[in-house]
Formats: sequence, structure tokens, C-alpha cells
Amino acid sequence: MPSKKLILRTYLTPEEFSQVRASASRAGLSLSTFSKRVCLGFFVPSLEYQEAIIELSRLRGDLGRLGGLVKQALANGADRQTVDRLLHELDSRQRELQRAITLIR
Repeated sequence: MPSKKLILRTYLTPEEFSQVRASASRAGLSLSTFSKRVCLGFFVPSLEYQEAIIELSRLRGDLGRLGGLVKQALANGADRQTVDRLLHELDSRQRELQRAITLIR
């Protein structure tokens, strides 16, 4: 059964084709998918962009785990004021990271 999909053809110079192919590669997409998304006005994030989001999320999780270790230090007799100050600072950094992630998306 023949496909009901239509084909869109466009003419590009070799330089333009290289640019489009490089952009599709940076986004981790095939030429067809990349072209379709760009033509339809969708945002096409690069792989670097996607990796940055993942890394920021990972860092936020690391801060949460560090907070757990600080709380454990409190249970083991660490100075209450120092622990409270550290936990407040960690919470503040986690909120900053979340805001950065939200802005980037």
C-alpha cells in the first residue's frame, strides 16, 4: 500500500545543505525530522542544550543528597547552627538551579 505522506523538496547550495545537515546533527535528528520541525515552527534544541538540562538536574539531585548527608551529621552530634546554615544554603542553591532549569526550558 503506498504511503500517504507527501514529499517537500527544496533546493539548497552545497554550503546551505552542509549547514542544515550540521544543525540536524547537533540536534541529534535526521534531516527529515529536523526539516519538518523547523518548517512547522517547533523549537529544536541542540544536543548540548539537552545535555545542559540533564547536567543541571543531576547537580540539583547531588545538592539534595548532600543535604541528606548534612542532616546525618546533625544526628551524629554536629553543631546545630552550622548544620542549619548549611541546609539553608543548600536549599537556596537548589531553588536557583530549578529556576535556571525552568528558564532554559
